[in-house]
Amino acid sequence: MLRLTRFLSAGSLSTSNFRMASAAATSSRQLEGKVAVVTASTEGIGYAIAKRLGEEGAHVVISSRKQANVDRALQELKDANLNVKGLVCHVGKGEDRAKLLEMAAQETGGIDILVSNAAVNPFFGHILDCNEDAWDKIFDINVKATFLLIKEAVPHMVKRGGGSIVMVSSIAGFMPFELLGPYSVSKTALLGLTKALTPQLSDMNIRVNCVAPGLVKTKFSSALFSTEENTKLALSNIPMKRAGVPDEIGGIVSFLSSDDASYITGETILVAGGSPSRL
Repeated sequence: MLRLTRFLSAGSLSTSNFRMASAAATSSRQLEGKVAVVTASTEGIGYAIAKRLGEEGAHVVISSRKQANVDRALQELKDANLNVKGLVCHVGKGEDRAKLLEMAAQETGGIDILVSNAAVNPFFGHILDCNEDAWDKIFDINVKATFLLIKEAVPHMVKRGGGSIVMVSSIAGFMPFELLGPYSVSKTALLGLTKALTPQLSDMNIRVNCVAPGLVKTKFSSALFSTEENTKLALSNIPMKRAGVPDEIGGIVSFLSSDDASYITGETILVAGGSPSRL
């Protein structure tokens, strides 16, 4: 950690420098013996979260809607000597959620950590132009399925004596994107869900927190970096003058899942390079 601190103090942190700094920081294996289930975890932020949890010693169960994606991600993570299993899971389907949780519990001994990352956005445009089908799909997957997955995972965590749940929201939950209105509102709902779940889950020794990424370089945000002009505009409101990388979200989720965050629950952590945010 000292090496990372010195690296950061040398100057501003570029995307490539961040990766170098991450490599320099030795894993603490702080999640050794834990079992983590991460949804939508074969690419982007979800993949980075799964990889980081595995590097910290957790047995990780990944998932995606497509078998090919699961197979590819499993191979990559196993090649990195991580303890990982995977299963196809469409979080909007009750039978898929049940299979994912049962597989994790039966083949790894239980569930200690749940990261709900799955989300969809089938609509782009002004919010009043959103039709009912698109609105329902966004809220069915981004909010309803998240709640049901948590509800179904809780009994497994209770058997282990407690656990940690992390939901992946977005800075759009605080400051809605004009042309992503329904998606933004669904992410706002996760902030409320985190608060609503806290009292009851605390009685079960289960912590629940939320992470709200800002602009992160993923396939989802690739259009924002398609031209030099687009990139300049996208970075204009970010004090750090760069986009985040998925590994930076993985680090925060790993922290929230660990004993270092044992007195943190019901909170949302913004990971957005200083971007303005207010709810």
